[in-house]
Amino acid sequence: MQHLFSWRNLLLLLACLIIATTVVYVNNLVKQMQAEEKRRIEEWVAAYQELQKASPNDNLNLELKIITNNTTIPVIAVNNKGQIIDSRNLDSTKIAHDPDYLVRQLNLFKSQHPPILEHYDPAHPEAVNYFYYGDSILLKQIRYYPYVQLTVIALFLLIVFMAISSSNRSSQNQLWVGLARETAHQLGTPLSSLQAWVEMLKEHPAQMASLATEIQKDVERLNLIAERFSKIGSEPEFEETDLIALVQNVMLYMRKRASQKIQFVLHTQDETEMIALVSPTLFSWVIENLLKNALDATEGQGSIEINMYNQPTQWWIDIRDSGKGIPKHLWNKIFKPGFTTKKRGWGLGLSLAKRIVETYHKGKLILKSSEPGKGSTFRIILYK
Repeated sequence: MQHLFSWRNLLLLLACLIIATTVVYVNNLVKQMQAEEKRRIEEWVAAYQELQKASPNDNLNLELKIITNNTTIPVIAVNNKGQIIDSRNLDSTKIAHDPDYLVRQLNLFKSQHPPILEHYDPAHPEAVNYFYYGDSILLKQIRYYPYVQLTVIALFLLIVFMAISSSNRSSQNQLWVGLARETAHQLGTPLSSLQAWVEMLKEHPAQMASLATEIQKDVERLNLIAERFSKIGSEPEFEETDLIALVQNVMLYMRKRASQKIQFVLHTQDETEMIALVSPTLFSWVIENLLKNALDATEGQGSIEINMYNQPTQWWIDIRDSGKGIPKHLWNKIFKPGFTTKKRGWGLGLSLAKRIVETYHKGKLILKSSEPGKGSTFRIILYK
């Protein structure tokens, strides 16, 4: 159902409805104009007939007015032998230079409308002239309007699709570039530590046993990073997890690597555990990214407060920092791949966090509040 009601299908459906409505309306309008032009031609033929049989003393002002007022509907008069005897509102230049022009127009008019007959001699039934007429320029324009509109809409949709496709490709490129850099950034810390342990082992071989624990921690960190990236794009495995313990572990990990001037606080509202069905590997990545974002905002000094709430149908996790805050006009951009306000950064952390929460865990990640100079609060919502 979601595929059927995608924005592309809805846009195409809307375009089809507009075209169908326009075609029906224009067809009705064309029929009305055709009936009106037929009535005018019948009046014109009647006036033409009156002029042919009038005496010099007859008052023919009305007939002359009807004849002269027809400046838009082309007419060709033919006698009962098929010879062209008169024409009106046709290109006089083409008539003068092209002998077959009137014949072609006559054939065209015959295919469009039945002729209006003029019996100019009642005593002789065969004394009949045939008046063939074509569509006025205005009627032609109205008749072809839906096709012009269809072409314009098709071009518009083509331009929109090309622009959106280009935008999507740009976003995907930013995402892949950011993902590659994020991978390098994630691997950088444990790899640097391992290199340091290797140098220490070379200098102090006797300390191998004491250094093994720290090396093991970095190896586990590398395994965690590899597991995180391997789960992107695949269905993660969910398990019942204590959110409080998970958040505490990530917070402790981040606290050891943060400035001593930053205070970490966790409030669980007297709850001892909060069991939720999540992917621990991916969800811990969300908490880590939000805490990294908070650390960057505090710029090495301030506080980071985590509040966890057990609601009747939801779990709430609020992460608040006392950092520089986010201006209101940037709120809609912070979750887009590639967007960042930091001098060093790739704008991927919040985008990945939102995708993990909303795509994999069917929850929500929102910027609850933010004020420049006073900090920001992000809220994770998980449904029970």
